Amino acid sequence: MHELRTPLAVASGYVRMLLREQAGAVTDTQRKMLEETAKSCARLGAVIAEMSELERIEAGDMAVPGPPLDLSALIVELGGRVTEGEDRGVRLEVREARSVMVTADRTRLAAALTALMHAAVRERSEPGVVVVECSTHPDASQTWAVVTIGDEALTRSLANASRETPAHFDEWREGLGLAIPVGRRVIESYGGALWSVPVGALRGGSVLRLPLATPRATM
Repeated sequence: MHELRTPLAVASGYVRMLLREQAGAVTDTQRKMLEETAKSCARLGAVIAEMSELERIEAGDMAVPGPPLDLSALIVELGGRVTEGEDRGVRLEVREARSVMVTADRTRLAAALTALMHAAVRERSEPGVVVVECSTHPDASQTWAVVTIGDEALTRSLANASRETPAHFDEWREGLGLAIPVGRRVIESYGGALWSVPVGALRGGSVLRLPLATPRATM
């Protein structure tokens, strides 16, 4: 990725210098053009960072997970920051639950959850509520921490789907770059899974599961 980062850093640096008028005054029209260029450079930089992260994950170069974290508290925190759909009448509602402890890198897991929340809000074409819930579900082998994200009308369907075998997931969602592909691989690297649940005429929702933190890890 060095071959991409270096020229981008040079271009971004020159744009910043021009905006600071280090090479002379700029007109209002020129400033608007430079500001848009700076935004595009920032978006490209984010994509390069995601590509680098994806490369590290697929090479098995993941950092050791940090201490156990409360997944329920994390989604409440992240959900409070997702406001992009409010101008269209789309609201994200996080339903608080008891503490659910998992072992994962907080920064990486937060990025994955945020991308899924943004995708759910963006994909809802009509006013309504997107619900995020955190719970625990046992199966024959262990008990899982589960997060469901989807239209309010799908809450029960998603809860039922969380008990099923993980299936298909469309990770290439418009306008989100590599955030979801990276997030999916982060979740899988911790022994979890991420899948989609299409329901009737509605697009459906997403189900994420992770192993619960072991009692020894939470001590």
